Amino acid sequence: MIELNHISKDFGAGRRQVHAVRDVSLSIEKGEIFGIIGFSGAGKSTLVRCVNLLERPTAGTVTVDGRELTALSAKELRQARRKIGMIFQHFNLMPSRTVFGNVAYPLRGSGLSKAEIREKVQKLLDLVEIGDKADAYPRQLSGGQKQRVAIARALANDPSVLLCDEATSALDPQTTKAILSLIKHLNETLGITVVVITHEMAVVKEICGRVAVMEQGRVVEQGEAFSIFAKPKEPVTRSFIRTTSNLQKIEELIAQDSPIVRLKPGELIVRLNYVERSPSEPVISEASLRYGVVLNIIFADIEIVQGAPIGGTVAIIGGEREKVTAAVKYLIEKNVGVEVLKDARDAD
Repeated sequence: MIELNHISKDFGAGRRQVHAVRDVSLSIEKGEIFGIIGFSGAGKSTLVRCVNLLERPTAGTVTVDGRELTALSAKELRQARRKIGMIFQHFNLMPSRTVFGNVAYPLRGSGLSKAEIREKVQKLLDLVEIGDKADAYPRQLSGGQKQRVAIARALANDPSVLLCDEATSALDPQTTKAILSLIKHLNETLGITVVVITHEMAVVKEICGRVAVMEQGRVVEQGEAFSIFAKPKEPVTRSFIRTTSNLQKIEELIAQDSPIVRLKPGELIVRLNYVERSPSEPVISEASLRYGVVLNIIFADIEIVQGAPIGGTVAIIGGEREKVTAAVKYLIEKNVGVEVLKDARDAD
């Protein structure tokens, strides 16, 4: 559905030139929800604005649904953009227009009669579950309701692509979850291709099938969301994952020599992570029973991503050293990543 071929975007010139996007190539399939993540300044918002040519690339080509947008005339581009909806962090609604007026706005010049526009707008408002807000003004709405209006407006021209630029960043967690659920529902029922730009890993976990990670204008890593979370290759990706997991707290406790992490002879502190898709097996309790070791769980952070468990636990393993070693080996064989964080023998 979307092909980005060696896209670069520069701003300014000379010493003040900024390379916002550097030689990015991406292929996004029809009907998928694709995430682009990165810290602030990574270039992700500039990249998504290159998809509909709100920012024209300095180099490279953009092809959407078989049409090379970078080769179109101004008139042809305006027509092509009608099939690319976009929603933003701050909603971008017109305060002087009602909800109905905001959603109807893109239908100007569509050739539809007033009655047809009225019917279509009402259907869109019902679709995003604010059918009773047609006569309200944006100032009378909550943040989540405003974003629903923005989504309805983005769908007015029956787009094949929906671009979401930090669409949930201004919303509270509960509202974010509701909006993500709505976007996923639209993807499934309308078959619309969704590109999600975000700095929040929780958003990617919730709805994205594949993801690309950006840093300093480049895509440094991409793949299935599960693989990216389970086996991140790049430091920036690992840094992102750390921001969403409480499993990292153990390192602070070890550095502070907290009583929680003081070990008895023979004990280990380990961080256990799921690294491959597998059925949810009680591997920790099985290791404890099979090898006669004690596993004291300090932290746990497990979520379901793409239908498989991801995350892990931090635990203290105690018992005879040979049995502890055997239990660790068993966990590794069960596709659990094992990282030894502290060994009582090191303090001897």
